[in-house]
Amino acid sequence: MAKFTSIQSRVIPLPINNIDTDQIIPARFLKATSKEGMGENLFTDWRHLPDGSPNPDFILNQPKVQGAQILLVGDNFGCGSSREHAPWALTGWGIRAVISSSFADIFRNNALKNGLLPIVVSPDFLNDLFDLVEELPDYELSIDLVNQKLDLPDGRSVTFPVDAFSKRCLLEGLDPLDYLTSLEDKVRDFEVSYESA
Repeated sequence: MAKFTSIQSRVIPLPINNIDTDQIIPARFLKATSKEGMGENLFTDWRHLPDGSPNPDFILNQPKVQGAQILLVGDNFGCGSSREHAPWALTGWGIRAVISSSFADIFRNNALKNGLLPIVVSPDFLNDLFDLVEELPDYELSIDLVNQKLDLPDGRSVTFPVDAFSKRCLLEGLDPLDYLTSLEDKVRDFEVSYESA
């Protein structure tokens, strides 16, 4: 998993509330057990017209957002069924952070375990961000995970919450299993000392 310390990126605005995991990655793709290629199916039913061709009106198909790493969405993002495939699809497309006024708890936990940073801001600040991206579509937002803050081009900044364990894993590029295996020597040392006690 790639380390996350800070990023500076253009923003992809998707001002829709209650985007559920079946819209992020439809259930027909859940047979996959690998993250490989998952980004190709991100928002696939919105990205494609009924004939399978790209929908030119959908934001992810527009040239101006290619390479952007920050997704700006409405309230209650990631609601619906639990599926790790949703953060897999987002990170597979290249998104490293999602900003909303709230996330479904299961999605938020799955995101943090898979290298995707869900950032919660106030509804008023979220509206300010949507206004800003409409006025200045090419502006870049800076995310500093070390200090847990967003920096806007106009000099404003806001802090965001993230629990200490998730922050450590993101900064070190570890998923929970990587974290446990990184402690293997300490576990072995404990076992030896316990058995000899």
